[in-house]
Amino acid sequence: MITGELKSQVDKIWDAFWTGGISNPLTVIEQFTYLLFIRRLDEKQLLEEKKANMIGVPVQHAIYTENQQELRWSAFKNKDPQTMFDLFTRPAAGGLTVFDHMKEVGEKAGVFAQYMKGATFMIPTPRLLDQVVQMISLIKMEDRDTKGDLYEYLLSKIASAGTNGQFRTPRHIIKMMVEMAEPKKEDTICDPACGTAGFLVAAGEYIHEHHKDWFHEKEFRAHYNSSMFSGFEFDPTMLRIGAMNLQLHGIESPNLIGKDALSESNGDIRDRYTLILANPPFKGSLDYDSVENSLLKIVQTKKTELLFLGLMLRKLKTGGRCAVIIPDGVLFGSSKAHKQMREEIIANHKLNAVISMPSGVFKPYAGVSTAVLFFTKTNSGGTDQVWFYDMKADGFSLDDKRAPLGASSPEGGEEGVGHEQNNIPDIISRYKNLPAEADRKRTDQSFMVPFEEIKANDWDLSINRYKEIVYEEVAYDPPADIIADIKALDAERTKALQTLEELLG
Repeated sequence: MITGELKSQVDKIWDAFWTGGISNPLTVIEQFTYLLFIRRLDEKQLLEEKKANMIGVPVQHAIYTENQQELRWSAFKNKDPQTMFDLFTRPAAGGLTVFDHMKEVGEKAGVFAQYMKGATFMIPTPRLLDQVVQMISLIKMEDRDTKGDLYEYLLSKIASAGTNGQFRTPRHIIKMMVEMAEPKKEDTICDPACGTAGFLVAAGEYIHEHHKDWFHEKEFRAHYNSSMFSGFEFDPTMLRIGAMNLQLHGIESPNLIGKDALSESNGDIRDRYTLILANPPFKGSLDYDSVENSLLKIVQTKKTELLFLGLMLRKLKTGGRCAVIIPDGVLFGSSKAHKQMREEIIANHKLNAVISMPSGVFKPYAGVSTAVLFFTKTNSGGTDQVWFYDMKADGFSLDDKRAPLGASSPEGGEEGVGHEQNNIPDIISRYKNLPAEADRKRTDQSFMVPFEEIKANDWDLSINRYKEIVYEEVAYDPPADIIADIKALDAERTKALQTLEELLG
């Protein structure tokens, strides 16, 4: 959990960027990210130097050569603002600026360095650069939790700034999905539209929280740091931000692929992952020519939300699980493609659960109603009973403000919040004990629906198709009695006015 001090430090840096002339929140985060990375490069070099001094050997993995020392954070942070700015903008040691060096360090500095192509230094003045560097220098970033919390809070400000919010799925929804999916030790986890890598980070945090003992094993540590997490993202800015997010959360070498996951160029990536967690783009439409052919064999459509479902089935290994956010239209759409996709998942694989979420979850950016699907790739059917849950509250107000309710925490909206204000703990609890759900009635908030009934309803997955609503009979007085009551009230009002007039007269 982010501390008040750390939050205050980030807020001050954010405000400095804004007052210094950088008003696009995504640009602020990008520039902030570059500076954090430059600081980390120096910290890595310091660690290597310390190791070398202890055993009396030369530095083995030098990030800075002898003639590049002035490009280090610990060196330039003590310079006057103009000299510091010149080091960022005018080639010096070895013909490089601080920023050029950051872009060229390569794999030895971590996965983030691989995505530096196209990175641009946009801090406009020496004063602003000096301000921000001095403030970042004061942040204590010794442990993984602090670094991760810092970046999570920084990313949350994309949403609060009211711009580019489509890149950030609410963290408490991500956490709910991960808790329900329960990442396993051998899992290979993928997000085919990873954005800032929130799902991958949350999966890593789940493992740290629930399975610390796994990290005692060398084989698992190697798996966790290099092959456990994969993400696809075609936006270079998002790729850089996502890579930094993962690194600051202690995932050093995730496999991030800078391509459109739906494109022809990714046709060879199939049957590879055991868990997919995603919130793919809604309401998009692509030309058939730009879509990978095998996806069109699963579902003939141009709609991105349906194509991504087909993509996930293709990417999963047999037995692999998927938790994905979809727009409600996927649940009940009447087009051939919608029915085809639903039938594919329900009849040919195993659909486990449908969680219907309220329309305010993605406000203020979109008021669209959404749902979460949980399914398993089997290639042989297996859907028996599908669990439905009607989420009515997620711990936050469902208006544009999305304010935490009750005594909820800013991150999750869970602490001290009753069931009527936050259904998420109840959803997780019920999902992990599905046998107990079998006897629930259709009037309850959750219930089971058998395969044959869904098939008979043309594969419709909207919860309203199956939910039963109990109408309470309300008895009203006869109209004549109501009129008499109104007349009596009117007479009382007239009498009161007369009394008031007499008192004033």
